Order: sequence, then C-alpha cells, then structure tokens
Amino acid sequence: MATAPGAQHATAGYGLRREALSPVETLAQSVSTISPTATPVATIPLVCALAGNGTWLAYVLATCAIFLVALCVSKFARYSASPGSLYSYASTVLPPHMGALVAWGLLLAYVETGSSVIGGFYHYGNLLLLDAGNHAFSAVVLAVLVTAVSAWIAWRDVKVSARLMLWIEAVSVSLILIVVVLVLARTHLHVDLPQLQLRGMTGSGLRLGLVLSLFSFVGFESATTLGAEARDPLRTIPRAVIQSALLCGAIFTMCAYAEVLGFRIAGQDLGASPAPMRLLAGVAGVRFLGVLIDIGALVSLFACTLACITAAARVLLLMSHGGLTHGSLRVTHARNETPGRAVIVAGIAAVVPVAVLAARGARGLDVYGWAGSLGTYGFIVAYAVTCFALPRYLRVHGAFRPGAQVIPWLTCFVMLLALVGNLYPVPEGAYGKLPYIFLVYLALGLAWFFWSSKRNKSALAQDVGERTLAD
Repeated sequence: MATAPGAQHATAGYGLRREALSPVETLAQSVSTISPTATPVATIPLVCALAGNGTWLAYVLATCAIFLVALCVSKFARYSASPGSLYSYASTVLPPHMGALVAWGLLLAYVETGSSVIGGFYHYGNLLLLDAGNHAFSAVVLAVLVTAVSAWIAWRDVKVSARLMLWIEAVSVSLILIVVVLVLARTHLHVDLPQLQLRGMTGSGLRLGLVLSLFSFVGFESATTLGAEARDPLRTIPRAVIQSALLCGAIFTMCAYAEVLGFRIAGQDLGASPAPMRLLAGVAGVRFLGVLIDIGALVSLFACTLACITAAARVLLLMSHGGLTHGSLRVTHARNETPGRAVIVAGIAAVVPVAVLAARGARGLDVYGWAGSLGTYGFIVAYAVTCFALPRYLRVHGAFRPGAQVIPWLTCFVMLLALVGNLYPVPEGAYGKLPYIFLVYLALGLAWFFWSSKRNKSALAQDVGERTLAD
C-alpha cells in the first residue's frame, strides 16, 4: 500500500489529544451527528408532509446516495487522518479555491445542523415542560442553555463527549425500535399497499422530501474530524463512516414505513404531528414509552448539538491553519487539548440565528426544518466536490485502479442532481429563501478566500522586496 496522506496528516496533531478515542467512541461521533433519534420524532414527519406515501422511498434513495458518498469518503479516510475532514481531503489535490469551497460548505453544514437541533431541543423541551407543569419556558433561554452546556463539554474533554453521545443514542434508538417492531407486529406485518403503490405522491413532493431525508444522514462522515484523536484512525474511521451510513439507513427506512402505517391506522396526519412517537406508542400498545422517547429525543438533540459543535470547531481549526479564518482559532487548550476558541465561535454561530428566530416566535420544528435544509445544501456541495477529487487523489498516491472513477463520478452527479433539483424551481414559502441565502454565503466565502489570498501574496511580495533592498 502506498504511503499516502495518512503518513503526512496523521503526524500532525494540531495540538489535539492524540489517540484518545476507541473505535466505538469514534463511531459515536458520526452516529451522534446524524442523531438517529431525531429523525423518527422530527424529520420523518416533515418528509411525510412533502412526500406522503413516498416517504419510505425518499429514505431508500437517500440511503443509496449516502452509501455512495460513504464509499468515497472511506477511501480518503484509509489514507489520511486529519481534523479537517472533507476539507483536508479535497484541498490536497484540488485547486485552492475548490478546497475553500469545501471548507466553507462543510462549516455551514455543521453549524446549521447545530442550529437545527437547537430548534428541535427547545420544541421538545417545552413540550415536556407543558406536560409536567402546564408552563412553557423561554425558547431563547433553552436554546442558549443547550448550546452553552454542549460547548463546555466540547471544550472540556473530547473523550467524555464521545462516551456521553454513544450512550444517549443507544438508549433512545432502542426505545424507538421497540415501538416500531410492536407496531409492525400488531398489524401482523401487514403490507401497506398505499405506500408500496406510492398513492398520492408527486414528483415535486418526493424531490423536496429527498433533501430532508438526506438531512437525516448529514454528518455521518464527522468521525473524520477526529482523525488526530482516534486510535488507529486509518482503520477505525473508514469503518465508522460505512457503518453509520448503512445502520442509520436501515433504521430510518423501517421507521418511515412504520410511522406512515401507524398513523394511517390511527386516522391521524403524520405530517402535522408535533410528537409522532407518542401516538405511535399508543398504536403499539405501549403508550408509556411515548413520553420516554420524547425525553430521549430531547437528550439526543442535545447530543447532536454537542457533536456538531465538536465537528465544526475542528473544521475551523484546520481552516485557520490553512489561512481561511483568523489565526487565533488554531489555538488549543494546553490542558484539555481541545480547540477552545473554535468551540466558542462554533457555538455562537449555531445559537445566534436560532435565538433571533425564537425571539420572533418561530416554532422549534420550523427552525429545525429551515436550518436543516440550509445545512444540507452545504453538505451536498462538500460531498460532491470531495467525491470529484477522489480519482485524482488516488492517482497521486498510487492507489488508482481501472474503474475507480465510476463511483466518484456517479456520486458527484447524484449530489449535484439533488442540489439543482432543490434550488430550481425555487421552493415556496420560507424554504424558497434558503437557496439564495446559501448561494450568497458561498459567494462571500469565496470572495473572502480570493481577497485574503491576494493580500497574502502582496504582503509576501513586499517582504521579499524589502529584503532585496536591505541586501
């Protein structure tokens, strides 16, 4: 095997704690960023409101697309270990402006996913508070609280973060699967013809639902941000990427089918339900599990906030090393060996838009959908450009084989198709503003890159000139 970027990047710890995370803890980072508990309780209802009986199909297509991406990312991860994730992969073989595009897209993706789950947190937080005492709490305070606690843990110890996220998701997903299995058992594994025949599904509904179903998976590659901190990263990280994509895809597809079936039996509208697992638990005959799952969802959303801040901070760290952000963000804490300043910046960037929207009365699930869709655009761009870079990456490091470009090009095409299909025609309502926000953000990121590059070249030329005159 050729010595690849693994040797180059794995030696650079960037001030982070080396080999601190076990394979299971590395997997926990990807699983927690996906937040598999949040999909059945928050994302599937949103997808159902768009795709209807095609909800399960949207998840099958999303699983296939993400699996293609996972194959490509795992190839990179076998040769390179770096906290910059996809940014470090693409920037090694692509022109600098393409690397910058991946960096800014990935940063937006992690930050907006964090914003999304913060919105979901204050929704479920107030739902449970109303059940307990018939009194809601300030959404702004709840948003700031979950962000502050998450940032503190991310700053304090990455190992504690990973262990906590793993246990949270394991318990929550187990409860959801119990309910889903009981629903299917009570219907005697009944074949739901309206779903299989895709009755009432429209092409535009499936197209828009596909973006939100992709959002269920985004962050599956975030284990790659722990390249400097995982043990044996060139083996454990590729496995974590593939395992998280396939495992979550199977769970989401089964949950989508069971939820649509369960709500049809109950005569209710899944797309309009604020707490779908409660009703589904009633259909399954285990009503008490509904509240437990809501509690699990609340804690899972907190875990996802923590995972997003952890990942975004490491991307910021490497962007700082690459000159894309302020140099102070490359500083790591001497004792904790975590990127403390980057953690604070990532947390503030995630919570500010949520706090503004919450103060203006936006529902938590609306914030979840808006920020999630915006973050998905960032992931799609980062995935597409990174997959495009894979054939060249393999050639440079002597690992290219005939046919090795088929899957990367196919994946790139699928990602771009998903992006274009959701940017045009522009969706209606609030979702219609997101494509413009996304494009303006990317334009500003690239403008900053070109301006800073020009400034650095001018400074270097001036320095060389001054030295020449001095000589």
